[in-house]
Amino acid sequence: MTDQVHQTVPNSSPRKETDPGQRVWTDARLLGHDELDATHKEFYEVVFRMLTCNENTALTTLLDFEEHAQAHFWEEEDWMRETAFPAAQCHADEHRKVLASLAEVKHAVSTNVADQRLVQRFADHLFAWFPGHADYMDSALSTWLNKKRFGAKPVVFKRLAVA
Repeated sequence: MTDQVHQTVPNSSPRKETDPGQRVWTDARLLGHDELDATHKEFYEVVFRMLTCNENTALTTLLDFEEHAQAHFWEEEDWMRETAFPAAQCHADEHRKVLASLAEVKHAVSTNVADQRLVQRFADHLFAWFPGHADYMDSALSTWLNKKRFGAKPVVFKRLAVA
């Protein structure tokens, strides 16, 4: 069952494995839409808690992610419906795949078929998936929303990482 769970996580990211640097929010992830950017920052925080969970916190962190993901995805889907976003169905389909994977992981953990290691692997898969999703699907949505609201594409200022 656990192998099936990982195969259902959508992989629109070009990376095969999660770069450890992609597990922490940075300005590099900004898309130029304040509400969307705030939700994405929260995504990183919630998924990081899943990645670092233990046997006592695994289910709680998964439930926290479920709450976040539903609100996050429904908010984006509301914006897409309200503005007639052309790629809404494709975008929503990716959300449904993540929620389906989440349901499988939640079932496995809540029935003691799996433990925190599955939650951690799921978090790692989410970190691998998310940059591609955000770079393609969410950046297009950000541009669309900003054009509708302001009549122009977003301008995003990002701080450079200092080594």
